[in-house]
Amino acid sequence: MNTMPNWLKQRAYLTPDRIALMTDDKTLTFRELHELSEQKAYVYQQMGIKKGQHAAILMKNSIEMASAIHALTYLGATAVLLNTRLTASELDWQLRDSEAKFLICDAALNQEWENPSWTTIDSIEHASTITGPVQYEYSFQLDQTATIMYTSGTTGKPKGVLQTYGNHYWSAAGSSLNLGHHHDDRWLCAVPLFHISGLSILMRGVIYGMTVILHESFHPSRANRAIMEKGATIVSVVQTMLSQMLESLGESTYPGTFRCMLLGGGPAPIPLLKECEMKKIPVYQTYGMTETSSQIVTLSPEYSLTKLGSAGKPLFPCEIKIMKNDLACPPFTEGEIHVQGPNVTKGYWKREAEIHNGWLQTGDMGYLDEEGFLYVLDRRSDLIVSGGENIYPAEIEAALLSHPSVIEAGVTGMPDAKWGQVPHAFIAVNNAVSEEELISYCSAMLAKYKIPKRIHFLSKLPRNASNKLVRRKLAEALGGTHD
Repeated sequence: MNTMPNWLKQRAYLTPDRIALMTDDKTLTFRELHELSEQKAYVYQQMGIKKGQHAAILMKNSIEMASAIHALTYLGATAVLLNTRLTASELDWQLRDSEAKFLICDAALNQEWENPSWTTIDSIEHASTITGPVQYEYSFQLDQTATIMYTSGTTGKPKGVLQTYGNHYWSAAGSSLNLGHHHDDRWLCAVPLFHISGLSILMRGVIYGMTVILHESFHPSRANRAIMEKGATIVSVVQTMLSQMLESLGESTYPGTFRCMLLGGGPAPIPLLKECEMKKIPVYQTYGMTETSSQIVTLSPEYSLTKLGSAGKPLFPCEIKIMKNDLACPPFTEGEIHVQGPNVTKGYWKREAEIHNGWLQTGDMGYLDEEGFLYVLDRRSDLIVSGGENIYPAEIEAALLSHPSVIEAGVTGMPDAKWGQVPHAFIAVNNAVSEEELISYCSAMLAKYKIPKRIHFLSKLPRNASNKLVRRKLAEALGGTHD
């Protein structure tokens, strides 16, 4: 089967009166979401968006954003989802690299673009009435690219991950085969729709015919209220979110209807898991990435303490293996994690994919135990995961090295009680420059969460025999700093 009926249109036909989306002030059925998306598709069509084109979306979580994503699928256009936390120059680079012809943008997020090669459409642009036929896609090709999301490249320049309709469908199917699928499930989405964790919930809502409770941003007490009062049965979180929710919960407990806390972004600490166990909160730890259209490996709650630190086993349609020097590693031997499955990307926009014989080389290091449980050792070698955001050191290093006084720069993640990790920079300079001056310099080029928390000055940075920077040794050099 290479095609499928248009997902939202089919869902509106099958179960029109089920609730599709809930926000604090609005509730939409699948029929209403379909009609809103159809109306938006008409507007976009009138403004020139055509099948096969790339249209970027720069919006905050909202019904408007969800319907904009669906409307682009109706037109057969590819949605390029942009991170609202990026600076104007970072966004400009992604817009140009993706060859986006249009930018659908919340007015508050629009920038003073220099010579834009795209047309900007206000996110709340609506047709008062549809005066002509809406030409839209009644079926989807499963190998057709539905969305593009940029993930930071290890070289510092982000790469556009191509996510097909098939990737999204199989991600939903794999998750359903793992978690089960209840007709009265409600999935709370308090993570951004421009992240794969958020977008995958939106896709699952339509494929499963399930209500998505959509929050514009994460607030622990609101997330808890969604579980206690709005019937949320599944919530996607990262460790910092879960810790804040538990703190806000206090002595209370969740109702028995709550069945899954899906935890991504690295293994959870033991005290957190024990507290969840005590409060009877079922935590499913997961491992996934933009390239796998969300989770690809998940640890069920019954193993959360016996397999502490493990990300679990692959979802039903997926496979994992650990490779070193082109050979599969025996249990407990560290190597690079390779993944395969119908939810794995077909590649990167305009770039070579690390895919060989159907297997994606993740760049992450890990090992399997004797029962096949995956343990992730290093997220993409040097990746910093800060409050659920992925930060690649190379990007911050490139910003620092563009300063005339900086001759060497290295960045690594340091433990942080609130965010899990935060970036610290280590530099060598040829002229006197202050930490404050460099932090201010970085803030003009980098999203707030990427700006180094501290900058440490060294005479030289640790390097290996081939003169490559050894980031894992940066923290050890703190003894020799002169801050």
